[in-house]
Amino acid sequence: MNYRHAFHAGNFADVVKHIVLTRILVYLHEKPSAFRVIDTHAGAGLYDLTSEDARRGGEWLTGIARILQARFSEQALALLKPYLDIVRAFNPPGELNTYPGSPLITRALLRPQDRLTACEVADVARKDLIDALRRDPQAKVVDIDGWVALPAFVPPNERRGLVLIDPPFEAKDEFERLAERFATAFVKWPTGIYVLWYPAKSRRAADELAQHVADIAAATRPAGKFMRLEFSVAPQAAGAALASAGLLIVNPPFPLPNELKVILPELEKPLGQGGAARFKLEAPKA
Repeated sequence: MNYRHAFHAGNFADVVKHIVLTRILVYLHEKPSAFRVIDTHAGAGLYDLTSEDARRGGEWLTGIARILQARFSEQALALLKPYLDIVRAFNPPGELNTYPGSPLITRALLRPQDRLTACEVADVARKDLIDALRRDPQAKVVDIDGWVALPAFVPPNERRGLVLIDPPFEAKDEFERLAERFATAFVKWPTGIYVLWYPAKSRRAADELAQHVADIAAATRPAGKFMRLEFSVAPQAAGAALASAGLLIVNPPFPLPNELKVILPELEKPLGQGGAARFKLEAPKA
């Protein structure tokens, strides 16, 4: 498949992915020492929801648009607030015209000592990302293929942080490449937090990727904990639009599983298409 950020910006998969990203960044604030985020396939950074691509797909209408209108419990809202506040900050009050991608969500949660390395090889997207970040000294945009950057940029000097791997899945071997490059990077930096996004159109491909990542995490010393989350807004039919996506999280912050057990059930109703959505969460054992 070809997962283009501009076409799918603000859809259900973005919402779930960015909520998880935000919760991890909030957790990293608990220690004063600096951290670094490495975004291997960063995209353009900020997406115009009135653009031709966004209008043609309209996926944000059943994604972030619904979330901003939904009612949440007090406990869930407290956990969602950092993410919702960032999205609202990029829009006029009461409107939804733009959606921030992972680099801008990350930048919003960097403290003065923290850094972002955003990798993007597509010329237009890279230029847009540079413009969106306004040449911020804390956020470096690098013209390098994310698959090359993944093993090359770890471990970072800060020795704390997160690697977000969110490829477009344009090539047939993308699942295999994701597993292979994660393994190389994780051996070099086994204490980092890794978040791997994948489309769950093929159950076999998704399960094989998850098993490979779990095995690598368990075999490396120190062993990393493994967490898997899949969110489906409708049954995934062959040849249909993406209806299910997943995240593999290695070394998840310890509060994250319990936070997601609060958040995810409350996303089922607003994000469901033709009925309530469903999620599956495999959390690490204590």
